[in-house]
Amino acid sequence: MKILVINCGSSSLKYQLIDMENEGVLAIGLCERIGINGSKLTHKAEGKGKFELEEEMPNHTVAIKLVMDALVNPEHGVIKDTSEISAVGHRVLHAGTIYSDSIVVNEDVKKVIRDCFDLGPLHNPANLMGIEACEAAMPGTPNVAVFDTAFGMGMPEKASLYAIPMEYYEKYSIRRYGFHGTSHSFVSKEALGFCDLDSNNGKVIVCHLGNGASISASIGGKCVDTSMGLTPLEGLIMGTRSGDIDPAVIQFICNKEGKTVNEVLDILNKKSGILGMSGGVSSDFRDVQKAQAEGNHLADTAINAYIYRVAKYIGAYTAAMNGVDAIVFTAGVGENDKPIRAGICSYLSYLGVEIDAEANSHRGERMIISTPDSKVKVCVIPTNEELAIARETKALV
Repeated sequence: MKILVINCGSSSLKYQLIDMENEGVLAIGLCERIGINGSKLTHKAEGKGKFELEEEMPNHTVAIKLVMDALVNPEHGVIKDTSEISAVGHRVLHAGTIYSDSIVVNEDVKKVIRDCFDLGPLHNPANLMGIEACEAAMPGTPNVAVFDTAFGMGMPEKASLYAIPMEYYEKYSIRRYGFHGTSHSFVSKEALGFCDLDSNNGKVIVCHLGNGASISASIGGKCVDTSMGLTPLEGLIMGTRSGDIDPAVIQFICNKEGKTVNEVLDILNKKSGILGMSGGVSSDFRDVQKAQAEGNHLADTAINAYIYRVAKYIGAYTAAMNGVDAIVFTAGVGENDKPIRAGICSYLSYLGVEIDAEANSHRGERMIISTPDSKVKVCVIPTNEELAIARETKALV
């Protein structure tokens, strides 16, 4: 069985074709600048050289067609015909409170995705475009929606509900959903086996640290709590997102600067976080760490605040689960940034955490980075959201 995994952004489309017999990646690619001048397809097939194509892609339907053409091309393709694709799995951001599990797409599912445009204004419209483009390109091939919020939907009410009048939850489904759910689900379950934990009761904290960042607590692979909320703005300090702030800050800035709520939210999403705290140095951790090493005080403060916030959440989630068996780092920063990992773990000696400096010097590898004497296992497990989506798709079709 071959499954095509699609992840549509507003102007991009990432894809992988996975052979589920051995879970091997047959082809991987990216369509960039969809709907913008200078559209480009980059495609790499197993055992073949990289193929690049610059061709205008006014919409996702055209992008999907170019992907299909690349997959069946005699020179750089990996299949003879699109009929070899058994199903398409789609990363979909939001389904509100309607769906808490992955589902085969039908008209009702598409309506729910459309109805949640206001909860995911940047992602849901693009996700739906990707589904409809695949339906048009491959009529009859099943499409599966794998929701980014599914993992967080398992949170108990004490963790998921905001302390606001219940009428807003009842009318508008305002609650904490959590995001990066596919990654958290995949990594938390992988950690149970990798760290030799009880599959039903193992307590795992996953730190998904990238330009967007979130943290989750799970027992036996089931979500207890996660840091993002109604939107991806809540929780950790991120590349450009503020994370947790006093809600009154929004009103204060509006009144002082004469800005609208939407304008301030745009600032909190796109101009804050590491970028804002560092005085505008960058949203890229490598740039900010370089400035930190050169003595930039704001850059130093930003990095230390980031580390501190992650450590605080680990402490909170340890309390929420009444203990922790494993702490896992994943995603771009989590998998590769040795000083960030070491800095976070330096706060955790009260848990009996001891880091092996040699093991922590590795980048992007699945490995335990704590010492044998450490009371809590600390490890790095690279995330694989595409494989997680493919597994969900296979299970349904």
